[in-house]
Amino acid sequence: MQDTPKITPASWLMVALLAFIWGGTFMVTEIALTEMPPFWIAASRVSLAALVMIAIWSARGFRLFSQKPSRKDLSALVFISAASSAVPFSLLAWGQQYVTSGFAGVSMAAVALIILPLAHFFVQGERMTPRKSIGFAIGFAGVVVLIGAQAFESTGAAYETPGRIACLGAASCYAISSIIMRRLPSIDAIGLATILLVIASCITIPLALIAEGLPPIPSGKILGVLAFLGLVPTAAANFLRVLVVRSAGPVFMSLVNYQVPVWSVCLGALLLSEPLPASLIWSLALILAGMALSQFGALRRLFNKARA
Repeated sequence: MQDTPKITPASWLMVALLAFIWGGTFMVTEIALTEMPPFWIAASRVSLAALVMIAIWSARGFRLFSQKPSRKDLSALVFISAASSAVPFSLLAWGQQYVTSGFAGVSMAAVALIILPLAHFFVQGERMTPRKSIGFAIGFAGVVVLIGAQAFESTGAAYETPGRIACLGAASCYAISSIIMRRLPSIDAIGLATILLVIASCITIPLALIAEGLPPIPSGKILGVLAFLGLVPTAAANFLRVLVVRSAGPVFMSLVNYQVPVWSVCLGALLLSEPLPASLIWSLALILAGMALSQFGALRRLFNKARA
């Protein structure tokens, strides 16, 4: 039986940290793309993350399920592994060749809107109330305002429609995998994060070989970039994601998708001297208002505890 999601101050801290990490990943990936093809970037970061997590997991005695898993539980692990990284990474790598970056950003923000109705039916304690629905819609509007007109501009590419479907398919993968992850029985968080990355590696490496052949030999700089991608936004972030989904629930975890574009824009301005869009303040206000409205109950409980 699933426990009711428990949203604590640590939950908010982990979600904010995840948004910051993933918000800066786009810049680092752009650097990696100067020497490495997209499928091999995905395979490299997932595989390195898997090796790191295996070392950590081994120190904990390879603990996983608290009781013998059923065949259904094992099948769910394989599905979550594919839908958490291997499949969406591949869909995005292919789809972004034909769509604007703005549309890709909006499709990732749509993860929260996809999760909301799914969690209502399949996750205990995640009812889709009018307040929560309005809050998520306001947050999504904030992302659209931030990205601007390019969110729905056409590239004119012949495969633009399949490309958009691929991006939305990636968003659906993230949503569905979070729902199923929450429904797993009692399981060790480090073990789960490790298994997900190991299975994802077994999918992404053959896929990269088929799609792009043998990988090029990267320079020392790019090796450092790939190491960063594997250690921080993949290994560490995957572990944090598992913790949040398993404790606070997939709906709360989906708040990350509204914050990532804001951090991406702010870090681009800070580190790459990119201009800040005039819409930043308005979009940030909408995103924060949407988050506060959708999580009003959790925030009220936290403030009441703080005053007690």
